[in-house]
Amino acid sequence: MISRRQARRQALILLYQWDLSGAELGSQYPQEIDPWARALAEEVIANADDLDVRITAASVGWTADRLGAVERNALRVAIHELDRGEVPPEVAIDEAVTFAKRYSSDEAGRLVNGILGRIQREEAARK
Repeated sequence: MISRRQARRQALILLYQWDLSGAELGSQYPQEIDPWARALAEEVIANADDLDVRITAASVGWTADRLGAVERNALRVAIHELDRGEVPPEVAIDEAVTFAKRYSSDEAGRLVNGILGRIQREEAARK
């Protein structure tokens, strides 16, 4: 059993591979896949089109398909987790920002933070 942070990381890698190659989820991943990570990635894939619409709506001057694969998939995972409400919003956002910084750049981390902040504020305003 791996931690949720490790499972999110694994889900992000699975999604990154799927996004770039179009291959079956996990077919390029060389290690055992955590069941929670697989389920998370499968749920994100099932909702990818809707998640991308939300990312595009919250992005200023960017569409989801113009974002890098790391940023796009970190956002997809975080938005999905925000929707599920199983973790505090701060956790979902922090994880996505951390992954964007680690696997892309500090600028990517700021972009992810800004998009997720806008989505969270809009959701809070609707309630």
